[in-house]
Amino acid sequence: MSQRPIVLDPDLKRLQLEGYEVEVQNGYLLVHSIPYVNAQRVVLRGIAVTNLNGNIGHLGAPSDHQIWFVGEYPCHHTGVPIECIRNTSGLFTLWPGFEAQHRFSNKPDGATGYPDYYSKMKNYISIISNEAKVIEPDANPCTNNVIISVEEDSVFRYWDSASSKANILNVSSKLAVNKAAIIGFGGTGSYILDLIAKTPVKEIHLFDGDTFLQHNAFRAPGAASIKTLEERLTKVKYFALIYDAMRTGIIPHADFITEENICELLGFDFVFICVDKSAVRKLVSRFLQNQNIPFIDVGMELTMIPEENNLIGTCRATISTPDKSDHFDRYAPLGSDDDNDLYRSNIQVADMNALNAALAVIKWKQYCGFYQDLFKYHHTTYSINSHSLTRAELTGTSGDIE
Repeated sequence: MSQRPIVLDPDLKRLQLEGYEVEVQNGYLLVHSIPYVNAQRVVLRGIAVTNLNGNIGHLGAPSDHQIWFVGEYPCHHTGVPIECIRNTSGLFTLWPGFEAQHRFSNKPDGATGYPDYYSKMKNYISIISNEAKVIEPDANPCTNNVIISVEEDSVFRYWDSASSKANILNVSSKLAVNKAAIIGFGGTGSYILDLIAKTPVKEIHLFDGDTFLQHNAFRAPGAASIKTLEERLTKVKYFALIYDAMRTGIIPHADFITEENICELLGFDFVFICVDKSAVRKLVSRFLQNQNIPFIDVGMELTMIPEENNLIGTCRATISTPDKSDHFDRYAPLGSDDDNDLYRSNIQVADMNALNAALAVIKWKQYCGFYQDLFKYHHTTYSINSHSLTRAELTGTSGDIE
């Protein structure tokens, strides 16, 4: 992916115009070449780093008063550590390949926080670099070297400030698989797309041959207009257009998966199966298992209770991996659709679709190592009338554990 220049926020541009070496990477602000004194009274250069929040063009006030620092611990000109900024030291991996050694904390006088990033960074730079000037009067943080900030190898059209603000970019990188697929967009599949589109998966392939119709709008994220419905877009084209506004790598395939085209699933890192036909589920799951491709199959059962005038039902998420797949046939409907009550009525409700998708995506994130997974259950169900969440199939076991 080609590099894209980042237009600096006016708040950050002000620092650059004053001569500071300003750079933006992955939703973080870096100010390079800050002179500081180490414990041996040697003047060195370090980097001050803070996460960015707010919107592009209007960052607003920083979310906190702390920064990271790359380098040795800054000292007074005497070699005594500057205690007024001390918080903690260690190894902080802010994103893959970038590490800081210190976390500093210093609130502005008489205030609980900084009004903008300009004042925040100026305060820390002054505290640190003024001590260096005592030893080397020409030690100036304003080098006038201009760094052209670029967004490189990112699928997002703007930086992921949610991850940088929470300092979880390094964790989020575990989700940056090359190719993921979602098969079926009747309801749950669209919510899975909504969730994983906000992760750094490089390519998300959408498979469904149906047209996006009025009833689909009532069980999909967002709100389709009448004009959009009149265009009669395929489901995959409709959703690809929506999420293209946020990111690249959404690739629609306006086809159903059949024996003739199933080889299109070769080379995927992960697949979400969201179909309502047992024959298709069986075809796809067998192929993926034979190719050692991990996948999650979702299903939902909702039934009308006429005498009570309400619904009962269950949603399910079952993962199959190269290490464990022997349980899949016991939990996923693979028989004749004529004998399958699960989808006979085709009742679907958006909140259950969304919950089903959330269960699947959480399990996928656990599989990738984003979330901790102590027991590695491979099957999860939620029953609406009993409000019960059950799980089964520990890795390395053959029986149910609930």
